[in-house]
Amino acid sequence: MYVAETFVSLQGEGILAGVPSFFIRTAGCNLRCAWCDTPYASWEPEGARRPFPGLVAEAAGSGVRHVVLTGGEPLLQRELGALCHALRERGLHLTVETAGTLAPELECDLLSVSPKTSNSDPGGTWRRRHRRIRADLEPLRGLLVRFPEHQLKFVVRGAEDLPEVVELLEALPAARRDRVFLMPEARTREELAHRAPGVAALCLEHGFRFGPRLHLDLFGGGRGV
Repeated sequence: MYVAETFVSLQGEGILAGVPSFFIRTAGCNLRCAWCDTPYASWEPEGARRPFPGLVAEAAGSGVRHVVLTGGEPLLQRELGALCHALRERGLHLTVETAGTLAPELECDLLSVSPKTSNSDPGGTWRRRHRRIRADLEPLRGLLVRFPEHQLKFVVRGAEDLPEVVELLEALPAARRDRVFLMPEARTREELAHRAPGVAALCLEHGFRFGPRLHLDLFGGGRGV
């Protein structure tokens, strides 16, 4: 697998926020989000090819039970199915993070989906391709049916993003409404502090969960967090 980094940290987002976890960050992504906070796994992917049995052994020896497979976009990896199966065979709890634009065979304990809205659209030559990929909801519809144990995390800047979030949810009948998070768009601790109160107010107004980005608040972002 093409892997950018592995590390132990606290899960920063979603229903397992705060849980010590072993992270496997794959490199490579089919999207180019304008606010991407891991360009070394997307815009300019870095890393090395690693056999998946070695990743399983590292995860099992990490001392924590929860594993998070993230990226980039891990669903691009050909070895995804074998890695997921092997991790769960070792008794590890597996969260798979994805944008939901692909639907290969895989298994996990929690599917964590971050559907992209227009606030993610980049400029330049990637814009048209990015918009076309994120707008195709068929892979995501299939994933949500296959994995009822899921959560959805929407990156938002403010109230201007809410109509699009609501429209997306209406197009996803299998989405669990009790597992929808709004997360402030931020790449630094300072940006998070600036946007968090407004996003929290939107959650109170519309009945969504507030998505803390604990890793930013504690560690300030960057690699290995």
